Amino acid sequence: MATQQTTIDFIVEQLGGAGTVTAKKMFGEYGLFLEGKMVALVCDDELFVKTTVAGGGLAGALPLKPPYAGAKPCFFISGEKWDDREWLSRLIAVTAAELPMPKKMPRKSS
Repeated sequence: MATQQTTIDFIVEQLGGAGTVTAKKMFGEYGLFLEGKMVALVCDDELFVKTTVAGGGLAGALPLKPPYAGAKPCFFISGEKWDDREWLSRLIAVTAAELPMPKKMPRKSS
């Protein structure tokens, strides 16, 4: 089951307190980016936030679960947690602060 656009729209709106959050369609699902850094995935209408030390301190006892087969486990954020806009935005902000900027891929010459 693919993620619905309404799910993405709601999550991005909830994360507005963290800064500029964008969603990018990737392999039929979505990556969530905070100011250029991929911080979370939305797969099958479920939210997965990348694990970091700071995020772990804020997330507490959230379960770890891979967003898809073969992926690294992420913090699984259940739907009832999505309504806590302030907490969710803070989690995304501290996660992004700890993640490195993505590496630029070299352009292929033709």
